Amino acid sequence: MAREPQADPTGDTVGNDDSGGARGFGAHGPSAGRPDRAGVGGGTHVGSRGGSDTERVARRDDAVRAAVEQGLLGPGARVVALLDVTGIRESAAALRAAFDAVVAPGTPVLHAFAVKATPLVPVLRLLREEGIGAEVASPGELALARAAGMPPSRTVLDSPAKTPAELREALAFGIAVNADNPQELERLDALVRSAGSRSPLGVRVNPQLGAGSIEALSTATATSKFGVALRDEGAREWVVRAFMDRPWLSRLHTHTGSQGIPLSLMARGVAEVHALAEEINRRIGRPQIDTIDIGGGLPVNFGSDVTAPTYAQYARLLREAVPGLFDGRYALVTEFGRSLLAKHGTVVARVEYAKSAGGRRVAVTHAGVQVATRTVYAPESWPLRIAGYDAKGRPKQGPAVVQDVAGPACFAGDLLARGQALPLLEQGDHAAALDTGAYCFAHHYAYNSLARPGVYGFAPDDGGRTVFATVREPQTVEEIVAESGGAHASALTHLRAPGHAHPHE
Repeated sequence: MAREPQADPTGDTVGNDDSGGARGFGAHGPSAGRPDRAGVGGGTHVGSRGGSDTERVARRDDAVRAAVEQGLLGPGARVVALLDVTGIRESAAALRAAFDAVVAPGTPVLHAFAVKATPLVPVLRLLREEGIGAEVASPGELALARAAGMPPSRTVLDSPAKTPAELREALAFGIAVNADNPQELERLDALVRSAGSRSPLGVRVNPQLGAGSIEALSTATATSKFGVALRDEGAREWVVRAFMDRPWLSRLHTHTGSQGIPLSLMARGVAEVHALAEEINRRIGRPQIDTIDIGGGLPVNFGSDVTAPTYAQYARLLREAVPGLFDGRYALVTEFGRSLLAKHGTVVARVEYAKSAGGRRVAVTHAGVQVATRTVYAPESWPLRIAGYDAKGRPKQGPAVVQDVAGPACFAGDLLARGQALPLLEQGDHAAALDTGAYCFAHHYAYNSLARPGVYGFAPDDGGRTVFATVREPQTVEEIVAESGGAHASALTHLRAPGHAHPHE
């Protein structure tokens, strides 16, 4: 049976968040219980990242049933992705409230959602409405944020490979930029000299504190590609001199890692960057650094429906570990991603066939590597829970049976779950991959030219009926052909080496 990361309610979770304006960007500020439904993972937690976890489970059950009843899921729509709009709003409120509770009154705080986590324009627009900004790491992500109406003053550009054109565009818009390395800072030197800028500018540093349980998401290792490696010989002094020589540098940024990073390590990273800011301001003799960007990375508990750790737990830990960060002298930026969206997304797929192999039951569904790529290729690091629903979208009942839940792709490893115990899935039932609101269905992997699923947000109306809104249309076969060069079908047949005739000429 696949290993599931265990969440410690105290907040020091080791399990599996890619996250990623000057002072005056503003802040905001909370939220609610109903019993768990049978057949779905349990757990109760009130006052977490969103309201009550049991209410979230109830909304999910209602949404799956409504998706079947309203035809979003059925023979013609074999897999859909569902987003809990109420839950997203509650998570955004919980994030704002958690930091409002620990910062000095009047401290500017920008919570910038890591767009990479769920790069969908309607999601970004919803978060903007809830007081959340955007952290972008590519021209595409910046375009999505702008399409969502995200103001430049609430947008932060982080990337280890920014081109001169990208930097020029960001500075023209007035978007905050964190330089990743000395060469990028030299590019900023030239741009600032030639055109000036309204953009808040800073430097990203790597405190080199070590890795968590998932090496690929540990950004503060000794050899990480991100930021200026502070413990390398001469690096710390270089950073100090960089600020002393550039009065327009006003920020420091760090991000210790994402899923698999314990909160204690994240807090140490924040403490390191705060200490560096204090040192730089002391040596310059004035508060040149006025903003500290602490990144994101709060882990998500994929082992149950309980939300742990919470934003409130992390904020309190930071206040204890780095009290000077919250005394009002520094504006704050956060860059949470997975922790805002993961638990509010569900991929639901029809069970096309139910079979047995080697004594193991196997449910063959229409959701696999194309929507949960990390789970399929690295199941030990990215296990998913599966909830069973019957043909009418009701929570599946019955004794737990150990079974595999397979996807449609043509390779043996395309499994959403291995040896997971849940009510027996049968032909015509539905398998729901839980906690998939981040880094799953919005990051389509086109194996076997499988179509991107439709994405729908849901919320209860005044009468308690679940209503849906289209976030992204399901991809059509015609669109797959077009994206695969359909308009250029004969392009390669026209290319021949000189003197070589076509075999049919």
